[in-house]
Amino acid sequence: MKRIFHVVALTTTLTLGGQAVLAQDLAKGWEAYKQDDYAAALLEVRPLAEQGYAPAQFILGMMYFLGRGLIQDNVYAHMWFNIAASFGDEEGATYRDIVSERMTPADLSEAQKLARECVAKNYKGC
Repeated sequence: MKRIFHVVALTTTLTLGGQAVLAQDLAKGWEAYKQDDYAAALLEVRPLAEQGYAPAQFILGMMYFLGRGLIQDNVYAHMWFNIAASFGDEEGATYRDIVSERMTPADLSEAQKLARECVAKNYKGC
């Protein structure tokens, strides 16, 4: 959880172009998440994840991983962590590896397939 707070604190300092708006929306999502309002958090985080914003992809992965606001799903957690990691998110890579230890080879294959499809669809409908 420290990681999510760190991401929000770091991203709220960004001020270039659309990054400031993304950071503000991510901060709103994080505030809702901290207050256990997962529906509101999801409304803020999912669109950012679908825009290719790695910190939001990481948070969405955590929501799937922990089952907060979404049904716990290691396949989708792995998918979002893997996508975030592809943008250089080190914690995404760390959590991708953690969740992969809890998955069957078939689940890993499915998560990797879903990640490829998600990227091909520009993150829409993932």
